Parts: sequence; C-alpha cells; structure tokens
Amino acid sequence: MLGFLKRPVVVTADINLNIVALTGVGLLSRLWHLSYPRAVVFDEVYYGQYISFYMNRIFFLDDSGPPFGHMLLALGGYLGGFDGNFLWNRIGAEYTSNVPVWALRLLPALTGALSVPLGYQIALELRFSHCAAMGAALLLLMDNALITQSRLMLLESPLIFFNLLAVLSYLKFFNSQKHSAFSLRWWFWLILTGVACACAVGIKYMGIFTYLLVLGVAAVHAWQLIGDQTLSNVRVFCHLLARAVALLVAPATLYLLFFYVHLALLCRSGPHDQIMSSAFQASLEGGLARITQGQPLEVAFGSQVTLRNVFGKPLPCWLHSHQNTYPMIYENGRGSSHQQQVTCYPFKDVNNWWIIKDPGKHQLVVSNPPRPVRHGDVVQLVHGMTTRLLNTHDVAAPLSPHAQEVSCYVDYNISMPAQNLWRLDIVNRQSDKDTWKTILSAVRFVHLNTSAVLKLSGAHLPDWGFRQLEVVGEKLSPGHHESMAWNVEEHRYGTSQEQRDRELELHTPTQVDVSRNLSFMARFSELQWRMLTLRSEDAEHKYSSTPLEWAMLDTNIVYWLHPRTSAQIHLLGNIVIWASASLATAAYALLFLWYLLRRRRAIHDLPEDVWLRWALAGSLCAGGWALNYLPFFLMEKTLFLYHYLPALAFQLLLVPLVLQHFADHLCRTQLQRNLFSALVIAWYSAACHVSNTLRPLTYGDRSLSSAELLALRWKDSWDILIRKS
Repeated sequence: MLGFLKRPVVVTADINLNIVALTGVGLLSRLWHLSYPRAVVFDEVYYGQYISFYMNRIFFLDDSGPPFGHMLLALGGYLGGFDGNFLWNRIGAEYTSNVPVWALRLLPALTGALSVPLGYQIALELRFSHCAAMGAALLLLMDNALITQSRLMLLESPLIFFNLLAVLSYLKFFNSQKHSAFSLRWWFWLILTGVACACAVGIKYMGIFTYLLVLGVAAVHAWQLIGDQTLSNVRVFCHLLARAVALLVAPATLYLLFFYVHLALLCRSGPHDQIMSSAFQASLEGGLARITQGQPLEVAFGSQVTLRNVFGKPLPCWLHSHQNTYPMIYENGRGSSHQQQVTCYPFKDVNNWWIIKDPGKHQLVVSNPPRPVRHGDVVQLVHGMTTRLLNTHDVAAPLSPHAQEVSCYVDYNISMPAQNLWRLDIVNRQSDKDTWKTILSAVRFVHLNTSAVLKLSGAHLPDWGFRQLEVVGEKLSPGHHESMAWNVEEHRYGTSQEQRDRELELHTPTQVDVSRNLSFMARFSELQWRMLTLRSEDAEHKYSSTPLEWAMLDTNIVYWLHPRTSAQIHLLGNIVIWASASLATAAYALLFLWYLLRRRRAIHDLPEDVWLRWALAGSLCAGGWALNYLPFFLMEKTLFLYHYLPALAFQLLLVPLVLQHFADHLCRTQLQRNLFSALVIAWYSAACHVSNTLRPLTYGDRSLSSAELLALRWKDSWDILIRKS
C-alpha cells in the first residue's frame, strides 16, 4: 500500500528556454528604472484621477471604455499602498512621496513584457519556424513605441496583451481540436479565449475589434466542422454549444462582472453624479442620496417637487421659473406673451420647486391621507416661490419658433386666458393605474388644450434669460424622446397653505426615510448607455494625428520633458520596423490575391497544408491589423499615435511570417536563400541600431545636446524639443 514511498517522486517538465529568455529580456526592457521619471507623464494625468477615485471609492464616469482597465491600474495603486491623495491637474507635475509610482506602472509594464513571448508562441502555433517566431518576438521587444507605452500608467499595453492572449488561446484550442477534443486542455484554451476577449473589451472598446476577429475565425471553423461527415449530429451540436458558451456567454458574464465590481467599489457620490439619473444618484452615498433621504415615495396632490429633465443634455437641469418676464419684442422682431419666464436651470435653486395642484381644489397642501397622483390625471403645476401656474399657449417659443412658448401665467386682464392644465403621462409605467413615484417615474406633461408636450429644447437663452436653457411646448412629437421626460428628484409633502410659511418650508429638509436602491442591472444599463452616448467635446490637440500619418510614422508625441535638462520621452516608433511592417502587409495582400487567382485557375503553387497555414496567418495577423486600424478612418474623435499600437502588434507578427514564406517558397536556389538570409540579418541589425539610437527618447534617462537632438529629427514632421541656451 505504501509502495510508492520506496521510489522517488519524479516530475518532468518541458521548458522552452526561448520563452524564458524572451520573458526575461522583455521584463528587463520594461521594468528598467520604471519609476523614472517621478513625474506625471502625458495621459497619466487622465488615468491617475480615476485611480484616486477608486482609492476613495468615489463614483466616476469615463466614456473612453469599460472599467476593467481602470481597475487594473487601481489594483497597482492599492498593492502599492496609494491613498488617492494627489492632485492630477498638470503633465510634468512631480509625484509626492505618497504616490507609489513603481507600483502604479507595474501592471502595464508586466503586460508589455509578457506580450513578447506571446508573439513567439503565436508564430509557433501558426506552424512557422522557431526562427520566424523569434523574429516576431524580437520585433515586439525592440519597438521603441511599444516600450514607451508599456512603461507608463496607460492602457494600450494591457489591451495588446489580452488581444494577443485571445489569439494565442484560440490557436492552441484549434490545434488541439483533432487529437484531444473535449479534453481538459481543450476546454482550458477555449474558455481562456473567451476570458481574454472579455478582458480586451473590458479595457477599451477597441478590444471589440479583436473579439470580432476571433469570432469570425471561429465561425469559419465551426462552419467547416458542421460539414465534417465523420462527426455525429450530437457531437457537432456539443461542439457548437461549447463554443457558444465559451465565446459568447462567458465573455458577456465576465463583462457584467467588471461592472458589478466597479459599481460595488464606487459607492460614494462624486463630481460626475449629475450626468446620471436621479435614481442612480440617490443610490450613491452622500450627494443627492443625502438630500433626498427620507422623501415620500408617491407624489400626491399638494406635493412640493423639483423636476429634473431625464435627457440631461446639453446639461443636467431642473424646471425653473423666476419673476423676470419674456421681452415684449425679441431681437428678430417677433413678439412674446410678456409672461413669466420658464427655463431649465443647471443648478440647485429654491426657484426649482413646484407644487402639484388638483385643478378642482384650491388647497396647496397634502391631504390626510395623501391622495397620490396617477397616470392620466390632470394636474396644475404651481411655481413655489411666485405661486404662478405653468402655462403654454399658441405663441412661438423664443428660440424655437416651431414650438410653443412655456411660461408662468400672469393675468394682465387682456384676452389671453390661462391654459394651465396638464395631463400626466408616466412613460415607464407598468400599468395605466400606476402612481407617480419620486425619482423612479419618468413622466411627460401633455398640455390639455393644445396637446403640446413640455420639452427641453437645449438652446441657451440670451442674456435676458440669464443664459439658462429654453423649455418649450412641442406640438409635433411623433415619438417619445428623453428631452420630453421629467422625474421628481426632491420631494416633500406640503403642509403650509400660507405663502410665507410655504417659502420657509421650501428651504427645510425632509425627515421621513424611504429606500430607493436600484438593482445592479438597472444601474449597469444606465451606466453603459451613458458611456456609449456621452460625447465629450473633442478639442484639437497639439499632438493629435490622422490614421494616414500612423503607418509610415509621420508623427510623434512628446510625452515628457525634464524641467531643467533636455532629457525627454517621446512616443516614437522604430521607423525601420514600422516601414517594414507596412511593406510586409502590402506584400502579403498581393501574394494572397495572386495565389487566390491562380488557385481559381486550378494552379496550386502551394501545397494544401501550406496554403491553409498561410491563409490562417493572414486572417489573424493581417486581419487583426485591418480590424484594429481601418475603423479609425470612420471615427469623428481626436486621435493619437498610440491608437495605432494594437494594430501594429498584429502587423509585427506578420513580418517574419512573410519573410519565411519568401525564403521557403520564392527563393528557388540555395544562393538566393543565402543572399536573402543575409539581407534579413542586415535588416534586423538596422532595426536594432535604430532602437538603440532612439533609446534616450524612449527612456528619457539621458540629456542630449542640441546637435544630438537635431540629428534624431529624421523627419520634418517629428517634434523634437530643443531648449534654447
């Protein structure tokens, strides 16, 4: 029974020393003096503020991408003991002693270093030689732009890592398909493919391009699998189900998990609250939650409310009025009703309060018991501070002449009767008997006389309207739009019938507690929608560029300049590598089309297995480059050189594969192969020389003279900073 104790326990392992060496050199290139410079470098000023928000658990909204990448950076700060106390307001600002610079930059550096052996393994899985695989890894290792980007607190390096991991995992899964389907190894690589795709999308929306690439290749292989007559129907179904679970369900679940952790961590009110709905704000600690704590849930006749526009664009704002009236004559010569102005005001103010009045009664207080307002009820809205009723009539709005003017009615004893009855339409109701709920209900006010809907036009009124936002009655409303929807944000049951007592009441906080916690899915849906639709104003940047400038490296970015010396860090690629990558991509495309045309004529230049390997390599490498590059031509946003780096990583994998194809299939004689090998060695030597020459601009650890800096300006379009003596 204990016989195994009589023999030694032996463990054997296959260790690829090439992978070990590449990993070691990759770590050395990325981790060398990682905490230098101890200053904010370019977009670290952008990501750093979000790390501080995580450390202080303050809610924020970033429309650049999902939260997984931000959480990775924050994890480095957490492990380094960062307390979040640093003012991220200026590029070049010196980090204080409490900022663990090395820890904050560690995860991007690690992912950048590990991308090197991933490139090596991808080439091997594509069934190319160890020499070609080493070539691909060395290109990823040597490129100066990839080194620079991975040594800073930025997200392109993790994105590239998960892109490459997704491709490698799928290739390992695909290559194990014939011999070990449904084995533990097969399941591991299939699930890891889905996980890596989810992580790539979770870092930046750009990751979806690689996800689509993997799904596309997997769909082609699945189609081929369906036609495999050696497999039973049940086995084919199991294959398809496994792929659907691993490549669709698992990534979606993981994507939701990123947001779940994100929202669980960021539980406190912050500077981005007002972008979100009132219900979302009320679910956060502090801020609106503190203001609205204890509000009654159901709006009743006599309730005192503030009404926030659900659309929130161009600014979050509340229905507002004040004693000033519309001008008799506008600047364009049109006339107005000269009634009291009604606007949407983007700040908390006592003039935002309104009283929900029953048209059939005079009282402005809540009865006992309260009589809730329901969908379809007719109401009047009384302005709390001036006691005038919300009104609209057939008079053109000041800035939107196609719509009706909205005002608070002033009785000038002329032939302009009050038209102040509104029908309540609860947009998100469950039934026609729903009651109007604080924060939760999105409602429309439909004018009884004209059928106009109370709407935020979004236009800024002139100085006579204090630059507040215009509110109109929209008669032509073919469908529901969020600019027509309002929700009650602050709410109390009014108890004062006299105006003086009511004004005092409007300034006092409420007391009774009612919980309004949103479900996770409701918060996720709103946050995701805001991230997809929120568009910050893209101002022109000194270092912004166009996709046409990227492929041949016609631009660069100055990331950091030493405050006293000429030491500087640039995002600047290895021009030999970048130009060669573009040429290799063009060469692959031409060769692929040539082979395809000849195969159509039944001329097979390549054996079938070589052709399939060549097509798969192109699908993943050239396809990965195209999917991560070409969409930028359609994007209307400020673009920078670093947006090209994920596409470049795929392009660099293609270069040695094209070189090996030339050597194996286009060089006919041994002499041609020898000459071609010599040219490849010379080319790699030139790439190494350029990488070393640009090293001072990559690491920024050496001050160069003006002459040395001028010598590095190889293109007139490059911006190399030279200090004046």
